[in-house]
Amino acid sequence: MSTTHTDDLPRLRTIADYQFGAGVGAVLFPDGEDRAVKRSSTGRPQQVIADAGRLVTYGTDGRFTLGLEGGRRVAAALEPPAGRVVVGDESEPFVRDGKNVFAKFVAAAGPEVRPGDEVAIVHEEGTLLGVGRAELSADAMADFDTGMAVMVREGAGENED
Repeated sequence: MSTTHTDDLPRLRTIADYQFGAGVGAVLFPDGEDRAVKRSSTGRPQQVIADAGRLVTYGTDGRFTLGLEGGRRVAAALEPPAGRVVVGDESEPFVRDGKNVFAKFVAAAGPEVRPGDEVAIVHEEGTLLGVGRAELSADAMADFDTGMAVMVREGAGENED
């Protein structure tokens, strides 16, 4: 692992702004923070890690997948419900444990959410429960009573927040 090259920062922020919304890059990768970048053998950034945990993994498709700390920061940067899928008490223990979110349990979702988007999964009170990839659009999550809404990549574990 190596520390973030200063020339990496603008590029990482631009990708975050494009993928999650304007201004997210500065919150996800703030100035003055120590970050480590794990690189592939060709030098391409693969993971960006802060002291608080993994922020993102940089996919070969040019998009980020969120770590828990990255999900926390994306949720903090966006006005609710943007960038997130909201669930209630009945889903909380399952999502924390890394189980997928089903449409019937979605209380709200950012109106911009499309299939394939990275999202933070939060409790109705705002606590981060996990991060994952949306399998349905926000409209479909609201309309469907069956089906997987979010494939959870990482659950927050037992009451970590």
